[in-house]
Amino acid sequence: MTVTAPREAGLPELPVIEMTQPMPGFPALRRFALVRIDESGLLCELRSVDDPATSFLVVPPATFFPDYVAEVDEDSVSGLGVVQADDVLLLVVVTAGTSLATSTANLAAPVLVNVHNLRAQQVVLDDASLPLAAPLAAA
Repeated sequence: MTVTAPREAGLPELPVIEMTQPMPGFPALRRFALVRIDESGLLCELRSVDDPATSFLVVPPATFFPDYVAEVDEDSVSGLGVVQADDVLLLVVVTAGTSLATSTANLAAPVLVNVHNLRAQQVVLDDASLPLAAPLAAA
């Protein structure tokens, strides 16, 4: 299934999201809340409910990568209970630098959230051309 991020500004704050598989490196953390952390509503964090000291900075990719498309395997799609592409909130994990120019996004492994049942998964895409650390802005 082809998934793209919505182009409208802002993301919803979502109640507890249940990860169908833990984020790599965090096997004990399954429950997260999507929390807006800036006025635009684009910059958010997936904050662990189980360990509030752990969070992941996330953004919808369309803001920084308007041509980004995620080709997601059918097993991941069905595991999230996705019926159509509009059911999915697509996010990419950001590694914050000292500025926007030094911050990067992981385009190879987006986070997909089914907005209806609040199940989510970080999916490793089968596309070697997608970078793990794509610059958010030109230096």
